Amino acid sequence: HSMLTTSTHDTKRSEDVRARINVLSEIPAEWGEAVTRWSKLNADKKSAVDGETAPDCNDEYLFYQTLVGAWPAESLTAEKFADFRERIGAYMLKAIKEAKVHTSWVNPNEAYDQAVSKFVKEVLVADPENSFLSDFIQFHRRVAYPGMLNSLSQAILKIASPGVPDFYQGTELWDLSLVDPDNRRPVDFGKRINLLEELKQRERENRHSFIQGLLSGWIDGKIKLYVTYKGLGFRRSQKSLFEEGNYIPIDAFARNHICAFARQKGEAWALVAVPRLITKLITADRPPLGEETWGSSALVLPEDTPESWFNIFTGEELKVVVSEQRKLLPLANVFQTFPLALLTGGLCQ
Repeated sequence: HSMLTTSTHDTKRSEDVRARINVLSEIPAEWGEAVTRWSKLNADKKSAVDGETAPDCNDEYLFYQTLVGAWPAESLTAEKFADFRERIGAYMLKAIKEAKVHTSWVNPNEAYDQAVSKFVKEVLVADPENSFLSDFIQFHRRVAYPGMLNSLSQAILKIASPGVPDFYQGTELWDLSLVDPDNRRPVDFGKRINLLEELKQRERENRHSFIQGLLSGWIDGKIKLYVTYKGLGFRRSQKSLFEEGNYIPIDAFARNHICAFARQKGEAWALVAVPRLITKLITADRPPLGEETWGSSALVLPEDTPESWFNIFTGEELKVVVSEQRKLLPLANVFQTFPLALLTGGLCQ
């Protein structure tokens, strides 16, 4: 019954920022090459402070990493770009102060502080001639999409895992906030209420085209709101299962790319499956769906699990396949139209 939280009022980087940054660990060579290029491109933006260049390599690295995590997926107007640059500048100032390497709140080094602020402002210039920004945006596209899938997986794992899921204000949609006060900006709850009603209406009209629209238009955040709404709705309808049910790890043939588990109480079952290490499963902005991605891979279910399952997100019914005396759920079916699954079976249906 412990709280499961992924963002709070004091989180240094919000859940969606971290989910995207995690992608970098899957492409370390590309990331290392990118940082090296950017450092060379921006070398003339540094200043000399106390006989050394500022910002130092660690702070510069933190800056690039934070940019990758927090850069909005949508196109930025001049006004939004200016706001973003100001937010990043405030984040970096707080970060170097709290690192207490070159400066701190108690013992400020104004020269170093000013050098870092100058670096951020000169690097983040919306100019077609800014070689760094052009290169960065191209790299950012490489990680934004798998980062989005990581965020969705994180949300449904939180909802279905043992414990009580907590959603920090505003994170029903994409939230790329940084440390306070950035993550305490006003939340447009009216917008979220209206979007939720829109989702419910469109889901009733034609769920298949609705799901496709969520995937193709993922940038607007509706897909995260949908996952949250469906997951929490199912959890609320199966209160006893999630508060008291067993946790059962589920194995899979493609175990390097799957995280799956079941919740069970009596004859009531729920099963969660999400992809992991996604960069090796997708090309461009194509979600990891169907046989093209999953081939003959399957979840290996316990003997006492139900024979049929219902996908909470898509409305699809899935049948267990028996092979070599094992109950299998082919992943090509589990992820036929949506890249993560919350399945219900037994008395939950």
